[in-house]
Amino acid sequence: MAEDLRDQLAALAGKLSSIEAVLDLPRLRKELEAFEADAADPELWNDQERAQRVTSTMSHLRTDIQRVEGLRSRLDDAQTAVELDDPALVEEATADLPSLTADIEGLEVRTLLSGDYDQREALVTINSGTGGTDAADWAEMLMRMYLRWAERHNYSTEVFDTSYAEEAGIKSATFVVKAPYAYGTLAGEHGVHRLVRISPFDNQARRQTSFAGVDITPVVEATDHVDIPDEEIRVDVYRSSGPGGQGVNTTDSAVRITHLPTGIVVTCQNERSQIQNRARAMEVLQAKLLEVRRQQEADEMGRLKGSRNTVGFGSDDIIRHYVLHPYQLVKDARTEVEVGNTGAVLDGDIDAFIDAEIRWRRQQSD
Repeated sequence: MAEDLRDQLAALAGKLSSIEAVLDLPRLRKELEAFEADAADPELWNDQERAQRVTSTMSHLRTDIQRVEGLRSRLDDAQTAVELDDPALVEEATADLPSLTADIEGLEVRTLLSGDYDQREALVTINSGTGGTDAADWAEMLMRMYLRWAERHNYSTEVFDTSYAEEAGIKSATFVVKAPYAYGTLAGEHGVHRLVRISPFDNQARRQTSFAGVDITPVVEATDHVDIPDEEIRVDVYRSSGPGGQGVNTTDSAVRITHLPTGIVVTCQNERSQIQNRARAMEVLQAKLLEVRRQQEADEMGRLKGSRNTVGFGSDDIIRHYVLHPYQLVKDARTEVEVGNTGAVLDGDIDAFIDAEIRWRRQQSD
């Protein structure tokens, strides 16, 4: 038994060494030192946006380094226990093996994120689809699921816009997940999500199928140069709706921007002033136009290379089924990963799906 444990730990050590090489810990430590030097600058907080960016990146770098170092320490302790051949220590190492394996494999997924925009923050837009009030309620459930997922990982989020439906739920919502690699991590969530359940809005308690669309785009950066001429957009202002307080709901502060060449429409109503809402809406529009450009470039590259198309990804195909009746099951249509604990999934425990999707996307690109 000890020999088998030794072999398993040796295999994990090799995998962790490969991960450390890809992540390049010395580089991460140098980056952290540079950001810590920026954070020590007393002038930093004169620019609130830059200060928040510096402190956020510093926090995530520190977390990444501590995560790798923590796994290496656990692995070294387990290997030492085997070498000492202490029964109590070996038993402890054996008990920790499944958790250690899962944690290292989870970190390995991170090394698969090597796309041009994978390291970016993620802009998430959710739209209710077919299904009436149930679809609007389903869209709100999905929004909560992703916000809870971010909370579980200590990722900060900011809601730009929420359009509430008349009876329950939301018509649409847009929010940003502020964490390095958030886009690469969540990109596989892009698509249509299908819910089957007994409708809480049907007085005859009939089964209802509802749909909602999830759109994931990378947040734009200063170097992206997304040029939007004034003549290509139409800006409308209106009064905000839904929860938000007296100041939000009694002034024409909400902003809707239509990009005329593409027909893309974005809105923002969660800030208190029209100027702030317009700035946020322009950020969202730039992100969506960047994604359009990225997709066009990817399609052209695929055409030139004659590569196969990644069927389903980025299309209107259903990517995941959530069944709450007559049985409990969440199943991904592409990876076939399935989970029976639907309550945990809807509460943000979606890492099994996300990790499998990242591996699936990597296979499609190989």
